[in-house]
Amino acid sequence: MFSFAAYSYPKSDSYKEILVSSMVAGLLFYIFLIVFQPFGTESFHHQYKFLLLFPYSLIFGGAFFVADLCIIRFKDWNIGFELLKLIGIIFLASILSYFYNTLFISHVKLSFSNFLYMFLYCLALGIPISTIYVLSRYIYLKRIHEKTADQVSKQLANHHPTDHELSTTLNISANTTNLQIHESHFICAQSMENYCSVYFMENDTLKKMLIRISLSSLLNQVQTDGIKRCHRSYIVNLNQVKSLKGNAQGYRLFLHEIDFEIPVSRSFISLIIPKLKDLKTSDL
Repeated sequence: MFSFAAYSYPKSDSYKEILVSSMVAGLLFYIFLIVFQPFGTESFHHQYKFLLLFPYSLIFGGAFFVADLCIIRFKDWNIGFELLKLIGIIFLASILSYFYNTLFISHVKLSFSNFLYMFLYCLALGIPISTIYVLSRYIYLKRIHEKTADQVSKQLANHHPTDHELSTTLNISANTTNLQIHESHFICAQSMENYCSVYFMENDTLKKMLIRISLSSLLNQVQTDGIKRCHRSYIVNLNQVKSLKGNAQGYRLFLHEIDFEIPVSRSFISLIIPKLKDLKTSDL
């Protein structure tokens, strides 16, 4: 149970995605409400019944929006955190729904027992809707990323950059370290707190040098059209990527010469994937 909750889950990392996913969640709630009409909704008769029910979808979607905004800066997100977020969404939605129902529909006195009933109603509705939303989003992202990874990997199999294409000499300077690397020989760099491990080729041999420098400072010195940051801990030479794999969390890059995979943060996907797709075009 606890190991399952520790699995990574792809949270929304852009304001546009948060807005769209919140609208979808609110729409799902409204469809569920008018189709199944649970908890006495069927016996509620009013000429503007469906119009009066619509604010519940705005409340549920708004709760999603607020919750996703609150967690946008969190780095390591997993299923356990996602479940806690959903409980918070249901709790917030139950409070807003209770006041809306009391003040505008039922016109009864405010009481804790009535709120408790509303919370249980929201819980009963929110759990299946949230489950559908989480699973459908997970499956959708998994399929999209796997399909894209397969397409790009096939393109990369035919891409073989030459030294002529990558003619830039990278100059890395930090404290007493001064290192010059041809762009085509740079593989990647990994951040390790105040240090960076730089991987590069020298005389057809893979070298690793530990340099006291931040990843952002290193990026300022080595960034080119082909060398980009793909994760908070990694800089990668996209011309050295031989394949990639995709899952619901995003992508992982496999490079020539090194035996470990490099993750691509979801916030960098829109930068990295189009660059990889363009590599084949440069060979035509």
